[in-house]
Amino acid sequence: MKPSDLYMKIVEWSDEDGCYVGRCPGFFLGGVHGDDEKQVYADLCDLADEWIEIHQRDGKPLPEPTISKLGALFAA
Repeated sequence: MKPSDLYMKIVEWSDEDGCYVGRCPGFFLGGVHGDDEKQVYADLCDLADEWIEIHQRDGKPLPEPTISKLGALFAA
């Protein structure tokens, strides 16, 4: 399991934006936008991994996980 697996990732259609929007609440603001739901999710996962690398490189603590380890095992 990767550290990013402990953070909830949501991809949903936005009528306002006219595309899919992916976000990771409780971990970082902003998100990923696109026309392909699967690609938005893949990009969101990559972004979460990058944020973790940045936190670790800068010596910053990670936010509290937004899902439990047990939940992450069932989500896989």
